Parts: sequence; C-alpha cells; structure tokens
Amino acid sequence: MAGSEAVFLNGNLMRHVSVMSFTASVGLMAVFAVDFVDMVFIGMLGNDALAAAVGYAGTILFFTNSINIGLSIAAGSLSARAIGAGDTETARRAATTVATLGVAMGLVVPLLLLNFLPAVLGFLGAEGEVARLATRYLTIILPTMPVMGVAMTAMAVLRAYGDARRSMMATLIGGTVNAVLDPLFIFGFGLGLDGAALASVVARVTILVAALGPALRFHDGFARPDYASFRANLVAVAAIAGPAVLTSIATPVGNAIVTREIARFGTEAVAGMAVIGRLMPLAFAVIFALSGAIGPIVGQNFGAGRFDRVRGAFNAGILFTALYVLAAAMILFLLRAPIADLFSATGETRTLIYLFCGPLALASFFNGVIFVANASFNNLGHPIYSTWINWGRHTLGTWPFVIAGASLWGASGVLIGQAIGGVVFAGLAYLLVLRVSASLSAPAPTDPFVHQSRFHSLFGRGR
Repeated sequence: MAGSEAVFLNGNLMRHVSVMSFTASVGLMAVFAVDFVDMVFIGMLGNDALAAAVGYAGTILFFTNSINIGLSIAAGSLSARAIGAGDTETARRAATTVATLGVAMGLVVPLLLLNFLPAVLGFLGAEGEVARLATRYLTIILPTMPVMGVAMTAMAVLRAYGDARRSMMATLIGGTVNAVLDPLFIFGFGLGLDGAALASVVARVTILVAALGPALRFHDGFARPDYASFRANLVAVAAIAGPAVLTSIATPVGNAIVTREIARFGTEAVAGMAVIGRLMPLAFAVIFALSGAIGPIVGQNFGAGRFDRVRGAFNAGILFTALYVLAAAMILFLLRAPIADLFSATGETRTLIYLFCGPLALASFFNGVIFVANASFNNLGHPIYSTWINWGRHTLGTWPFVIAGASLWGASGVLIGQAIGGVVFAGLAYLLVLRVSASLSAPAPTDPFVHQSRFHSLFGRGR
C-alpha cells in the first residue's frame, strides 16, 4: 500500500468501520486477554490481596495509558487529515512531535507517581499488604511508560494510513509474548506477582518494535527528530494533544472514583471490580477500538472535504456499536456462571460479576456512543468538546450517581450508578455531534505548523 494513499475516501463506510474496528480490536483483545489470564493466574496463587492489589494498580496504570492514548489520538488525527489532503510531510512531522512528547511525558509522570504512590494508593482505598503489593507491581511497570508512548503513537500512525493490519499485529505479537511469559515467570520461576509485571514489561518493548518498524519501513511515517522543529511545532500539536490527553485521563479519574466507593464494601468487592476491569475490555475490545478505528475515516474525509461521508461514518459507527454490544451482552449473559466459576468467585465478588454479565453489559452501548462522538470531535477540529464530554461523564456523571447507587443497593449500586451517568452523557455527546456535523465547512489548511495561531478550535468554535 502506498504510504500517501487516502483509502477511506471511497467505498462502503460500514465496511470501513467494521474492518478497522475488528482488526484494531484483535490486537487489543490479545492484550486484554493476557490481562484477563493474568488475573486467573494470580487467583491461582490463592491470595485475595494479590487480586485486590492488581485492581488498584490497574487504576493507576489506566491513568498512564490514558495519557499515551491521548497523545496517540493527536498523532492519528493530524496524520489522517494531512494524508487525506495529500500532505504526507506534515503527517510525518506531526507524528514525530507527538512521539517526542510521549517520551517526555513518559519520563516525568512515572517519576511523580512513584514519589507519591503511597498517597495515591491510600486515596484509592488500598491499605496494608494490598498497598505494599500494588506498590511493588507498579514500581516494575511504570518506568516503561515512554516505551508505550512511542508504541501507541506508531500504531496510530499506521491506522492513519489505513494500515490496520500492521497496527493489529503489533499488539497481537505483544500479547502473545505476554501470554507465553506469564506462566513461565509467575509459576516456572516462582516470581508470583513480580513475574506478571516483568512479563508485561517485555511485552511492551515487543509492541514498540513491532509497531515502530512497519511505520517507518512501509510508510516513512516519522521525520528525523530535531529540537528546533519540535519547539516550533509544539504549540500546534498541543492544540489537539492537550485536549485529547485531558479527555483520556478523565476515564481513569472516573474509575478511581468508582474504585474508592467500591473499596468501602471490602476486599471481595474490590476483587470483583478487578475481575470486571479485566473482563470488560476483553468482551468489548471492539468498542474500545472503535474510537481509534473510526478516527482516520472521519479525518481523511474531513481533510478531503467529503462532509457527507463524515456524517455517514458517524452514523455507521453508532449502528456498528449497537449491533456488537447486543451480541456481546447475550454471550456474557449465557457465560456468567462459568466466568464466575473460573475465578472461584463467591459472595460479593460473584454478585458483581453476575451484574456485569447481565444488564450492565448492555450499558456499554452508551460508552460506545461516547467513543464514536469523541473520535468525531477530535478529527473535526473540536477536541475540547471531547474533553467536556469525558470530564463531565467521569465527574458529574459518575460521583453523584455512584454515591446514590451505593446508598440504595450497596456495592452493586456503585456500578449501576456509573452506568446511569453514562446514559446521560452519551445523549449529550450525540446531540453535540449532530450540531457539529450540521455546520461543517472546509477545513483549514492541513499544515498545523504553518497556522499555529488558529487556537479557536481549542474553544469549540466552528471552522
């Protein structure tokens, strides 16, 4: 495939959405499946504190991964728009600037987190042995944040060129490496929780190599790093990367709120939440992948001025979400008992798993609507809208609802309240996308580095 080919300007939009989502999700599913198996292996060690520790650590790792996801959204958005307009040099410079930012953030954020880890874990509700185990686990994995920052940027660049297969293969290879090393390190070498963390470190390095190599070899997707160029381009990239990062980190903030409320109901409830935290992305990997998958489709057509196809891509994304969630929820409901048995779940842990595999699985549709809406905002020059929606959903749409739910139905009410808040903000996101798509006009020149004074997109004004 030619590196400059804008492959989404023609053809059936539903097919593009389906192919991009499924191929992107295969790689994600491999990673999520390994996380799921991690939890099974850790459960075999027969210590509830280990499962709870992984749950707390997962909330913090979700925060660092969300920063990298936000940066990769910026890389994908800028690259796709430039590719749609036939300007691959701009795409290369944008990707390089974002990758450099990823390395810088990957060095600073873990250093800050490691210094304040006891306070952060204490805020989440971790105490005693659970806090100590979570600290050990995070100390091994957090320093690899810059590795994942560049890897995610490279995968976003591959998707921007329509090369979903190679992006998929990077995470698929990394997931396979993790799956092989997990039992070897945990049981073979007797490393326990440390072994699971070390396996993840090796997998992250593998993903970097598997993503960056093809992005350079097949698409020449990055320019040579240069400080002067980075400094000159930073402001323009930050106009998208800033809101995108803020949008992404809203999710782990919401998860932290939920984890804190769940912790009030004991270790069993936290363990149940940890299982759900591994099960949800595995079951709904396709929906998680949808945001990154639909972004290049919207971006290329927006860059080319094909506004009818921009609107069509959004509608195709919503329809695809509804069909997939319905099918996945039915499967989860039928398998709810075997899933709970797999973890030897009893008491509150089993109750929460059953709740998720029942009606709450259907609520993932509303998460999908928000994902599709955010991808549209990011690629249509309104990244601040994504920030508003995500922060609203994970603050006003989370805390009051989970507190009310907890007072009515206990630990189960925390998850029910979280789901209800998602319904409210999915509706707001949908209406806002309709407003934006109804007033589309020709995008600005695609070189953001020449037009650095165009900050109005940060404040949500139309183009």
